[in-house]
Amino acid sequence: MKLLIAGGAGYVGSTLIPKLLDRGYKVDVVDLFWFGNHLPRQVGILNKDIFQLCEEDLEPYDQVVFLAGLSNDPMAEYSPSKNFVFNAAAPSYLAYMAKKARVKRYVYASSCSVYGYTENELYDETQPVSSSYPYGISKLQGEQAALQLADEKFSVIALRKGTISGYSPRMRFDLIINTMFKNAMKDRTITINNPSIWRPILSIQDAATAYVRAIEANHSISGVFNVASGNYTVGEVGDLVKAAIEERLAVSIHLVIKHVQDFRNYKVSIEKAKTVLSFHPTHDLKSIVTDLIENMSKFQDWDNPLYSNIGTFRSIESGIEMQAMASAF
Repeated sequence: MKLLIAGGAGYVGSTLIPKLLDRGYKVDVVDLFWFGNHLPRQVGILNKDIFQLCEEDLEPYDQVVFLAGLSNDPMAEYSPSKNFVFNAAAPSYLAYMAKKARVKRYVYASSCSVYGYTENELYDETQPVSSSYPYGISKLQGEQAALQLADEKFSVIALRKGTISGYSPRMRFDLIINTMFKNAMKDRTITINNPSIWRPILSIQDAATAYVRAIEANHSISGVFNVASGNYTVGEVGDLVKAAIEERLAVSIHLVIKHVQDFRNYKVSIEKAKTVLSFHPTHDLKSIVTDLIENMSKFQDWDNPLYSNIGTFRSIESGIEMQAMASAF
């Protein structure tokens, strides 16, 4: 089977793609490579923007996986216009072209952010979505556009993922556990802005497994699936990160507890993914921190802007503006 991974050089793709290669799949990637290329050498590269892909480009592929876009709320709020282009228009266009090219399945990277704020209730995929923030809105738009194309010849699976954390060759420190880990190691302090709000947490290893299960699901299967390793309050996340580091490294970590209002609060059920996709997470918060500790020698440049999506995005935008100014003279 031949797969095209849009945004495959990113945080998730850099962990997922080696697993796909190990399973015998042929993999090509279309990506802007903002964060470098950490992929195995046998991966094929399409040097095109997603909006430049045409029907003929997609005809060789059995499945297309969309991992691209602007990831997380700070990125979306920094540039709402680009957020809606990359997170809503781009996956919609790619799904449309994939169906025209007779691709058999389209897998879309959605997010539990679409749920917005919930009142202490475990949400499954039938519950209403209510995000009023650019990121959640755009992820839902991309999801809905792809799903409305599904039919007996074109399967569409949207994975509503919890907040991913853990080590990846394309490292990030702008994710809840990774951020706490970075601050604990750098400053011996973990700041918890609101200990009461809930978040579904997803190990990056479990995320890769979820994509494998989606790719290998029966072709009659389409729909939306929540995927997470577990649900935690942010306060519990801080406690567990602190405990795992102190146990493993014998250092003392200080907690700073604040009570900043946050309108993003949700916890999700993954029973549908378990039953339909046979997705069974094998990692928890402690194993995520252990994974970070074991790979720490690979990313101790804590303030490297490449480890922050919004930091890299700002650098790229600044470079483009400077080029535009230079060309104007």
